[in-house]
Amino acid sequence: MSGRFAARLVVAISGADVGQRISLRRRLPTGEYSDVVGVLESWAGGTLAVRRRDGELVEVPEQAMVAAKVVPPQPPPKRRPRPPASEDD
Repeated sequence: MSGRFAARLVVAISGADVGQRISLRRRLPTGEYSDVVGVLESWAGGTLAVRRRDGELVEVPEQAMVAAKVVPPQPPPKRRPRPPASEDD
């Protein structure tokens, strides 16, 4: 058995997933790959619009998408523990 393995790239989203949080891998014109994670805001005219958590809207041509899936919502920010109340209060 060789030490190589192959990843299976699957596009498992559709227009019905608008409003869901997705993870998408796209191929850039340079031949490199880039990931986009965020809420799928629209999928029309061959272009997907994904809103990242920082508010940036990323438009991805449908033909550049090589893999995509719905992912769970972003977890809420962790709360810092409160310091114990002092006995002077």
